[in-house]
Amino acid sequence: MSAQHVRGRQRRRAVIARDAIVLAIDTATSTAGIALYSEERVLAEATWVTQGNHTAELMPTLAFVMERQHLKVQDLGGLVVSIGPGSFTGTRIGLAVAKGLALGLNLPLVGVPTLDALAYAHAPLRLPTWAVVEAGRGRYCAALYGIQRGQWQKISPYRIVKLDALVPDGNHKTLYCGELDGAAREHLRQAFADLAVLAPSAASLRRPAYLAELGWRRLMAGETDDIATLSPIYLQHPVSEREP
Repeated sequence: MSAQHVRGRQRRRAVIARDAIVLAIDTATSTAGIALYSEERVLAEATWVTQGNHTAELMPTLAFVMERQHLKVQDLGGLVVSIGPGSFTGTRIGLAVAKGLALGLNLPLVGVPTLDALAYAHAPLRLPTWAVVEAGRGRYCAALYGIQRGQWQKISPYRIVKLDALVPDGNHKTLYCGELDGAAREHLRQAFADLAVLAPSAASLRRPAYLAELGWRRLMAGETDDIATLSPIYLQHPVSEREP
């Protein structure tokens, strides 16, 4: 497994004002989204299932969301982008748009892993949580999250696995969220019985508002990413499963 992701992160005083408007962009999978966030409040959010063309769909949706809030890109104070794992092509499209805006408008940029934003939505439950997105061929990009040392954090590496590898955390009830269809949900119920807590489908939708909030918090903590070196998290299928 290889991963290229956040490099050159810098930490200092807040790089945005508290009332700055942050734009979040997520094109990491077939579920795409845009959100505007400021002062711990979601200003606008759009989520949709793409028709296979992130490039054609992203900019019109961005223009629509900005127009509904009577904003121009010059009103933005910071940018957040999902960096995967997920679709390599989709992730790169969102990253390219975010980098272009950051360079053109001289704005700070933060990259947030896709699974971090997905799991973060369920952090208040304080349950061990598997966050997953489809990786194709019956595999999933996944990571386990939970409370360690009093803080919500990722407690396993990002990986590509089969459903059977998503075992509950010890004997604890474990939440499963993300891109799980009916068959996958039934498989987890059968495999892990009462230890598997399946998030409702609506609650499993990856919302860009959570991506925006995570990014806003990092910008307020003084974290930024180097625009030149920020790159997608790319997970490879196990060697035994690759095409010859």
